[in-house]
Amino acid sequence: MSATADHAEERTNLAARLGFEPGQVVQELGYDEDVDQELRESIEAVIGQDLVDEDYDDVADAVVLWFRDEDGDLTDALVDAIGLIEDGGVVWLLTPKTGRDGYVEPSDISEAAQTSGLSQTKSVSAGKDWTGGRLVTPKAAKTKR
Repeated sequence: MSATADHAEERTNLAARLGFEPGQVVQELGYDEDVDQELRESIEAVIGQDLVDEDYDDVADAVVLWFRDEDGDLTDALVDAIGLIEDGGVVWLLTPKTGRDGYVEPSDISEAAQTSGLSQTKSVSAGKDWTGGRLVTPKAAKTKR
């Protein structure tokens, strides 16, 4: 296998490890120039289509929410994200890693998730500068066991 193929497989594997599947509609919120382009490309490679943006007017299977401390109220952002997904859908909350600009305290994430009715089921390193948290509604958490 070539180095390029290895690199492509590595990126695709990250999206697959996050639970993305072919054919899913994934809505992306909070896009800015600082997002991890490799992660975005890996998700698109797995789902077989482009991510849809905040103007998408149907429900999605999952939401990728890039969120930085200065982006406003996290609880509000999570409540908005929940309204965009199918029952049982997943919100991947992506925040800058410790020490990076826009870092969000884990306690703030936990409180916002709880307040918005979500449970965090998984945390991952989602690139060089980002960490990810898989957030689900309690009903979805029970069906995914």
